[in-house]
Amino acid sequence: MLWQLEQSLLSTPMAEAIGRMPGYGAGLEAAGKVIARYHVVGAHGGAWIYDVETHEEFEMLLARAPVFNFARYTVHPLADMDLGATLAAGSTTEGGTTDVGN
Repeated sequence: MLWQLEQSLLSTPMAEAIGRMPGYGAGLEAAGKVIARYHVVGAHGGAWIYDVETHEEFEMLLARAPVFNFARYTVHPLADMDLGATLAAGSTTEGGTTDVGN
């Protein structure tokens, strides 16, 4: 998910919200909900990679972000590219064997 601060909303509450973002992100990383956080060079915002179970969980975590009301968001769903190779190989996991094409 990419986020960029809406500079037209620059205010003291916005500055305070920005100051709370590192702690919020660190807490999500510790909980395993954010697996990476990046600053977008030349922009006022960042790119965070979330690892969530549902759209609803993602929406809830996003809504709790201190800058939620001061930023614009672009969501790019990601898929694990290794999963296709795992399924094609018919690998056995704790859940059993996956047969592709049957």
